[in-house]
Amino acid sequence: MGRHSIAASPKKPTKSPSRAFIMSIVGGAAVVGLVASGVFVWVTGIADPLFASAADESGCETKQELLVVADTSIAPVLEDVAASFDAAEDHCVHTEIQTQDSADTAAVVASGGLDADAWVPDSTVWVDRVAATASSLGQAAPELEARESVASSPIVFAVPSARAEEIVATEPVTWGRVLSGKLPTLLPDPEASAASLAGLLALRAHAPAGDTRAFPGAMIALGKAIPASASAAFGSLPAAEQPSVAVTSEVQLASYNQGEPTESLVAAYPADGTVSLDYPFLVLPRGTEGSDASTAPTATPAPASRAELVDRFEQAVRDATDELLAVGLRAPDGSGEVEIAGLSATAPAPAATLDNAAQIEILRAWGVLTLRSRMLAVIDVSGSMEEPAANGLRRIDVFQQAAIGAMSKFSGEVELGVWVFSTARNGDLDYEDLAPIAPLADAAHTQQIHGIIGSLPQRLGGATGLYDTTLAAVQRVRESYDPDKVNSVLLITDGKNEDENGISLDQLIAELQKNADPAKPVPVIMIGFGPDTDLAAMQQIAATTGGAAYSAAKPEDLGLVLVDALTQRTCRPNCG
Repeated sequence: MGRHSIAASPKKPTKSPSRAFIMSIVGGAAVVGLVASGVFVWVTGIADPLFASAADESGCETKQELLVVADTSIAPVLEDVAASFDAAEDHCVHTEIQTQDSADTAAVVASGGLDADAWVPDSTVWVDRVAATASSLGQAAPELEARESVASSPIVFAVPSARAEEIVATEPVTWGRVLSGKLPTLLPDPEASAASLAGLLALRAHAPAGDTRAFPGAMIALGKAIPASASAAFGSLPAAEQPSVAVTSEVQLASYNQGEPTESLVAAYPADGTVSLDYPFLVLPRGTEGSDASTAPTATPAPASRAELVDRFEQAVRDATDELLAVGLRAPDGSGEVEIAGLSATAPAPAATLDNAAQIEILRAWGVLTLRSRMLAVIDVSGSMEEPAANGLRRIDVFQQAAIGAMSKFSGEVELGVWVFSTARNGDLDYEDLAPIAPLADAAHTQQIHGIIGSLPQRLGGATGLYDTTLAAVQRVRESYDPDKVNSVLLITDGKNEDENGISLDQLIAELQKNADPAKPVPVIMIGFGPDTDLAAMQQIAATTGGAAYSAAKPEDLGLVLVDALTQRTCRPNCG
């Protein structure tokens, strides 16, 4: 690996009438949304008149029926293989290929509703996801005999052909550029796309050692806009304001180009290495029937068992090297030459194998990080925020910079409101409501919040009314609670409570405990900025609400702590 490769820009995409890329998403629980296409081999004796002539010609009294469920990306090849397989005189079989996205098939398999012989998904990760989904449904993991891969497809970056040179002009296309935010990237929903999930695995492998924030921060950025499918991502690339790429598999890109789009795509092969989808051949319990039958010779040869037919079909798929290459699928080891517009004839060998356990872990983190938030930001504007930080800027200036950076990571589906607080800020109240909790997709609302952030230096004054404000903020969020979102309070302060006329810490804790509602949790995430914060009190408040407390002792820490506050939702309330 280590070399950068980008396929030649095609003048005219080649067309394959048998290939059409289809990507659909099944909504549901975090581990239920899956994408799968399997091949079912269903063997039963039939005596339908439709098969009478074929039975006569082949000498078979009846034909057995195989049902194979296959991922959309490989199903067209299996259909051709099945036709040749059935034509063999000694098989006496009719093989049906059912095309289905792997996530869809995985959901059916996990629920125990798939009565078939074989399934060919695009990645072995679906086996682990099926087991996880079955467990969440209170069921035992389905029996799946995982055999070796029949094909592979490396994870690449899809680049619009008209902007290919622009995107790679300054430096090679790498996962490192994605991590740093220097390469605008679209990631189709990894809940539904094995290619996207494998891409996240490759991305994590290139995060700097010891930097626990780089990869979560990159996932937050990627989650700002999540295309529903690869085709949706491909269609938006040419019109993107900035030159952008999309994470995909080589075969998905090939399928798109073979459909003769208005603007074709080019595959950019990551210069710092990649992984490949591995297309396992999975045999379901029905596909093993007859495997223990007696092999003693008889006067009349017995019809092939279901298990024998499945074995023969599997071998037929493995022998279809040319047919697989014709649609952009390489050999299991990554070898083979393709002649498809937008792809390199040969592909670099994978830098690593797929780690399914790591992918499941990444998917769970992704599910948490991309949960749509409903947050009330509560900002300390007491007089001490005027004091200089260690870098010479005022504390409020440092917060402004960090806040603008954090805002840029939020998707339009995040709902955000803003309060400011200091003693007697609003009559007898220590807090002032400056912006209601509303979606950032509303451009006017986002502009209003940016204006508030810009006006903070003019709002400074008073002491820190921390406890009264915290209680009021939790009550406000709970009053308008949205059960479909993560409802929380994000409070930033540079000091300790200084309101002598307000409630005490013990009173605050008692009120939070009394008003706690397990059906409407409102965690408080507290960020202490500077040397004067009361971290012990903040930790006690956070623990009571299931939130977390952070300390940013240095100015440059504030932006990093804001990322931590967003990314560590997976471990609360026990974050290390």
